[in-house]
Amino acid sequence: MREAGTRETSPPKGTRAHTGRRRNEAARRAILDATAALLARPGGGEVTIGEIASAAGVGKQTIYRWWPSKGAVVLEAVADRADEIAPVPDTGTLLGDLEIFLVATFGGAGRETVAPLLRAAMAEAQRDPGIAQVMAEFTRRRREAFTEILARGRARGELRDDADLELITDQAYGVLWYRLMVGHAPVDADTARRLARSLAGVQARSPG
Repeated sequence: MREAGTRETSPPKGTRAHTGRRRNEAARRAILDATAALLARPGGGEVTIGEIASAAGVGKQTIYRWWPSKGAVVLEAVADRADEIAPVPDTGTLLGDLEIFLVATFGGAGRETVAPLLRAAMAEAQRDPGIAQVMAEFTRRRREAFTEILARGRARGELRDDADLELITDQAYGVLWYRLMVGHAPVDADTARRLARSLAGVQARSPG
């Protein structure tokens, strides 16, 4: 069954998904910026390739020449802006940092304009090596940001010295992607805050 908001996920008939041509950086930047702006617009609504092309000042064929689908464009735009959407905070406490980071992360991924396209991009990554590479880089950067928060918490004594930071990171992003992919529960700020409280207590150092 096709997800809502995931139309235009294939290039027009006769257009190759990948051409191997080098992308013009100015046009690429315009396309990613336009995609991010459209995803963040008030009121949401489906983002189309036509809208992205118009806002970026390029033709739709330019987008299809460089990306195999709308989901791929969105994934790269989200990955490109991830550090701005959810920067690594430093409140001085593990719980404070986790709450800010996870609320921003869940807020960005859970938007009605973004969530269906992330699901589509994840599905495409299973069969397209190019999208899989973008997904892998995106995941690596976000995991590094999260483990940095955990490492600071451990250095302050809020986590045990032998706390498994990789496993805690898996738990955080596991909740996000499980909810995105299964759709049984919302990806929202309340969930992010409850998850932050739960993770702050995982492998916490015992008082005394």
